[in-house]
Amino acid sequence: MVKQAHGKTTIINLINRFYEIQKGEILLDGVNIKDINLHYLRRKVGIILQDPFIFAKSIKENIELNENLSEESIMKTIQLASAEEFIQTLPNGIEEIAHERGSSFSAGQKQLIAFARIFAHQPSIFILDEATANIDTKTEELIQKSIDKISAEKTSIFIAHRLSTIVNVDKIIVLNNGEIIEQGNHHELMANQDGYYSKLYNAYYTNLAS
Repeated sequence: MVKQAHGKTTIINLINRFYEIQKGEILLDGVNIKDINLHYLRRKVGIILQDPFIFAKSIKENIELNENLSEESIMKTIQLASAEEFIQTLPNGIEEIAHERGSSFSAGQKQLIAFARIFAHQPSIFILDEATANIDTKTEELIQKSIDKISAEKTSIFIAHRLSTIVNVDKIIVLNNGEIIEQGNHHELMANQDGYYSKLYNAYYTNLAS
């Protein structure tokens, strides 16, 4: 999914029922989300934000979120999130205490912890909101591995300006000023040379090349 002006926050809020739908409906496996228990629904939706919240607790506690997970399980999720290398460099490993709001970690390291947290709790739907927007190239490669693992197994919704994140998804929805203006996979959208997406994509890679 490509967000270009408005609409992404609305989509996230509607899927999680932070406010109710006024028109139309959202179906999960054919079931209207209004008919799904609210607590159950929100446990089944995992969101990784551009700036994930890290508590002033250990990395282990940040991943567990008050659930009693085995160290073996935690280490497995850390490996899945490609966070093992960075955590091994910390003096106390998974017991390292984060500063308030994760200020002791870089933006990319916080994202890796957030991915480990998501893997640990195994929601059915993943929403990634600009998850690679503020990170360096090396960390982006690690996060892309996590994204590939997620999208291979789970329903995933990507909100992104960085088009490299979404070229392999099943369906791209292009929003402009809150309106859907195009939808299709990457190849279908690129076939329309006068389309908004193809122009955006070509401009994006022209800028990278320059």
